[in-house]
Amino acid sequence: MIKIGLTGSIGMGKSTTGQMFVERGCPLHDADAIVHKLYHGEAVPLIEAEFPGTTGSFGVDRAALSQKVIGKPQAMRRLEEIIHPLVRAEERKFFQNAQSEEADIVVLDIPLLYETNAQDRVDVVVVVSADESIQRARVLERPGMTEEKFEAIKAKQMPDAEKRKRADYVVDTGKGLEAAARQVDAILDDVRSRFAQSGE
Repeated sequence: MIKIGLTGSIGMGKSTTGQMFVERGCPLHDADAIVHKLYHGEAVPLIEAEFPGTTGSFGVDRAALSQKVIGKPQAMRRLEEIIHPLVRAEERKFFQNAQSEEADIVVLDIPLLYETNAQDRVDVVVVVSADESIQRARVLERPGMTEEKFEAIKAKQMPDAEKRKRADYVVDTGKGLEAAARQVDAILDDVRSRFAQSGE
């Protein structure tokens, strides 16, 4: 089973591209969606025990939790020690399900793939990208988004140019959906033939 790591900076169209892989029969594991689920499920009592007052009947209060961990490396490390094993367990379940469905390619949507060295856990990396002007326009259309917030998010992410340089494949979403879909088809064809040739 070939593992594709899918990543890209904010506003580049990663979710839309991920959906294109799903439409072509590739199961998708979304790290952000898993964390969201955990914040409303099994992580809640663990987080409350470590950070009292950060949860309620609705699950984890992200704003309250942020206040306890942002800018505090030790607290952030404790939070990661709670969340990462749970995410990995979900990932293992995902792989088992994909294998039982006999999927030959799976996609792991990992927003901070390079920033967290997750490239070592996948076979190839696909970076979703677009011109900076397109990225900015898309992000600033989001509710509650400001120039300051956008710049702060971008500052935490590896520059797009660096991601493109490191990637095995790049999907440029700035040319429209049809062009992006053709790029996804070409990537899947190439990945399958590469791995068939190498006998992996």
